[in-house]
Amino acid sequence: MTALISQQSDFDALCERLQKSPVIAFDTEFVSEHTYRPKLCLLQFATAKETVAVDPLEGLDLTAWWELMANESNRIIIHGGREEILFCWHAIGKAPGNLVDIQIVQGLLSRGFPLSYSAIVQKVMKKKIHGKETRTDWAKRPLTDRQIEYALEDVRYLIEIAKKQDRRLKQRGRTEWASEECLQFVNGLIETQRTRSEAWTKLPKVSKLSGVELAIVQDLFLWRERIAEETNRPLRNILRDDLMVDLAHRHPRTEEEVMATRDMQRGSYRKHAEELVEVINKSSERPKSDWPAKLKPPEMDGSKQEEHVLSKLLAIALANCCAESDLSPAMVATANDLREFARWYSNPKSVAQPRLARGWRYELCGSLLEDLLDGKLYLRVADPESDHPLVFEPLPEKKKS
Repeated sequence: MTALISQQSDFDALCERLQKSPVIAFDTEFVSEHTYRPKLCLLQFATAKETVAVDPLEGLDLTAWWELMANESNRIIIHGGREEILFCWHAIGKAPGNLVDIQIVQGLLSRGFPLSYSAIVQKVMKKKIHGKETRTDWAKRPLTDRQIEYALEDVRYLIEIAKKQDRRLKQRGRTEWASEECLQFVNGLIETQRTRSEAWTKLPKVSKLSGVELAIVQDLFLWRERIAEETNRPLRNILRDDLMVDLAHRHPRTEEEVMATRDMQRGSYRKHAEELVEVINKSSERPKSDWPAKLKPPEMDGSKQEEHVLSKLLAIALANCCAESDLSPAMVATANDLREFARWYSNPKSVAQPRLARGWRYELCGSLLEDLLDGKLYLRVADPESDHPLVFEPLPEKKKS
């Protein structure tokens, strides 16, 4: 019989044992299609001494684990742990204190990022496993022994993989890189949650709205968040992003006007028509001094074309630099990072210092990119058959006449 904890006393005893373990492998199974936030359905743990699953649907109080995860004494090993971090945050309002994501670390040790858990196990441990059970309904009970065994396999190799990665990081002088990236991963997710109320500024075409229309879409966004959380339904089932912008632009005054467009003809939308009218009418009465500031459309950036050209050049240099260092370009910079670097280079006082201009990224390739834009380097093809065929060399000094 596969180990599955479903009693509070057994779970409490497990947490006491976990607290004594310096390293803990952790994973979860959840479903997210029909709820506001993902529904936690299973927790899996592994230490040097045991591998066990926990059934949270039995009504267990998981606080002891989340508090343990939030401290800095125990090193928590995960893979692609976005939801695990957010489960902890939403449960106790604290972020994990000492977390290592092997997916991030592997991106600093090879050119593959992001790699699946099975791909990392095969690459690092030379073992083949089943892969993720993407079709399993983890909320359905009872779970079979096979399902539980599959779930436990997701934590079985995490600790050993992390050990091997630690050795390679030390050999390549990238230990601090990994610590920095894992911490930034956690902090970035938590910051997104803290600033969730401002996410309406990222809605499609929202920058085209006028002052009062921005007030309306802001209130519609906050209304949708409240309703989705209260009813535990996905945001898209309450009201789609594009329809919020459309309603703000039209600012209908009656239920009939709210439902006037074809895309609003859904039962889940229709039942909120009266509330939508109330929100829109109330928002329309907000004083001008209370309107959100006008948002700047991206296309108004006059240097966009220049940045686009420069970022293409930088992308070539970045890819070659990463190939030399056996590192995934996706781990180092996105296309937007390259554009921000080009914008910063052109006018450093007008924008915040980009990621490529600080920390290990600058050490690795940022200084090279800066020298390239400064005209201090030229590039040539050294070996067309190499996976990094380009060579960047200093321009020869001009001879004095």
